[in-house]
Amino acid sequence: MRTIGVVTVARSDYGIYLPVLRRIQDDPDLQLHLLVAGAHLAPAFGLTVRDIEADGFPIGERVEMLLSSDTPTSIAKSMGLGIIGFAQAYERRRPDILLVLGDRFEMHAAVTAALPFNIPVAHIHGGELTLGAMDDALRHAITKMSHLHFVATQVYAQRVIQMGEEPWRVTVSGAPGLDNLYGARLFSREELGAQLGLEPHVPFLLVTVHPVTLEHEQTETQMRETLAALAAVGLPVVFTYPNADTRHHTIVQMIHEFTATHPQAQSVVNFGTPGYFSAMRWATAMVGNSSSGIIEAASFKLPVVNIGSRQQGRVRGRNVIDVPCERAAIQTAIEQAMSEEFRAGLADLVNPYGDGHAAERIVERLKSVPLDSRLLHKRFHDLRADVT
Repeated sequence: MRTIGVVTVARSDYGIYLPVLRRIQDDPDLQLHLLVAGAHLAPAFGLTVRDIEADGFPIGERVEMLLSSDTPTSIAKSMGLGIIGFAQAYERRRPDILLVLGDRFEMHAAVTAALPFNIPVAHIHGGELTLGAMDDALRHAITKMSHLHFVATQVYAQRVIQMGEEPWRVTVSGAPGLDNLYGARLFSREELGAQLGLEPHVPFLLVTVHPVTLEHEQTETQMRETLAALAAVGLPVVFTYPNADTRHHTIVQMIHEFTATHPQAQSVVNFGTPGYFSAMRWATAMVGNSSSGIIEAASFKLPVVNIGSRQQGRVRGRNVIDVPCERAAIQTAIEQAMSEEFRAGLADLVNPYGDGHAAERIVERLKSVPLDSRLLHKRFHDLRADVT
């Protein structure tokens, strides 16, 4: 039986992983070894490890690594603690393949610790760009330490190959988060309204803002501009919490101050995957800088106002309106996104991130790839035939 170690560090990656985790767990030839770390273990982020347990997944390891502060020093120290914690976990149990996702600093720590153990690493969502965040560098570093690559689009596959990865290692799987949308039971408008205290017929904005880590000194200013635009629009607002990035405390504090003075606004620490996708299904528009606005929102034909540089460089559908972090521009974009004309133009929108069968492709590759020296001994793939 082949053991697949899966690293999950936050609600954001866990929701994307879910279809893959279920397929691994249901396969008689595979054994799931789940390594839970980061924000999952932090009460400030909703202690979401309990959601994992409630979903029926046994937890193989808990890696405590997050410091409570959100300064650059504390993030760097958390990375160091993560490397130590994951190394100890691999010493106790070495999986046959380690599956990781995305670009978080916690995920980078898990992959760095795996390197001396010669554990083959499979990486989901490589080849993408997020030019406003340090995640961009972390993602590409994870790619170079990985042995298999599951990318969301052909464009991203080409980027991974351009980085010197051999083409046979790259699978265009699509985005596994989209698999959640096929066959999953989402809440009705009435059920969601009852949970959030919203009238079913009243439109609302779903807002997710994360720190722009390469511009973290501007977090307060950027959040102030966003909140001013939301106040001017005047619709009910449902905020979700930011990631555990540099200056995330500033965003949380400003959300609380806004909801205290605007009765139509509220915040949700942790929606859970069905709740979050249900909110995307029924929201009038999505506002912020979350990757879910770029990747999953198109499947709901949901208009998205994408603010600032955090997601700059990612492939996107025409449902996304890109704006600078300036209140007037944000307000104008929200009003455009809410217009009947804009929404009508999304009727035939096809999500560029896949067809909802990513988990099937990923798990089949994890099962069938030979665990031999060819997998572990990477060669640099030159694009020019005359380079030796």
